[in-house]
Amino acid sequence: MATAEQVREHMEVIAADGAHVGTVDHMDGTSRIKLTRTDSEDGKHHLIPLDWVDHVDEHVHLSKSADDVRSQWQTLN
Repeated sequence: MATAEQVREHMEVIAADGAHVGTVDHMDGTSRIKLTRTDSEDGKHHLIPLDWVDHVDEHVHLSKSADDVRSQWQTLN
């Protein structure tokens, strides 16, 4: 399981189906990843739980498809 310490600013976030879903802005506490709004189609920040992370290398790899991620992430205004 991935830890908050492994996730770094500006890492690409990739869904299980290989699709780009965002770029890490920063960790929001120890359990959520905040994605940059400049890399978002709607121009808003999105939060995803660290529990969705399958593994971290030079990218953050999620265990959900891009469609699932986008339908389930939390959107901030």
